[in-house]
Amino acid sequence: MSEKMNDAKKFSLVKREAAYTGIALAGLIVFWFVAGFGTASFDVKIFRLPLWAVLGSIGVWFCGIGISFVLSRKLFSDMDLEGEKDE
Repeated sequence: MSEKMNDAKKFSLVKREAAYTGIALAGLIVFWFVAGFGTASFDVKIFRLPLWAVLGSIGVWFCGIGISFVLSRKLFSDMDLEGEKDE
């Protein structure tokens, strides 16, 4: 980012990114709950493991990786965190 930002704008951007991260965590928890507990009644096996076990463990990892990718590519911004240097 070539634009110079003051501390207030940097703080606002950090707060926005933290809020997105919190929303992503809540979404991941909901996915884990639905994938793990919501699919327990299905009699589906993947590599001889129940669907709920696969989705509740490995599925959560893939969902987290996808969420991290979207956050880093679309919602987060690169900025210089160093303060202004006094000369």
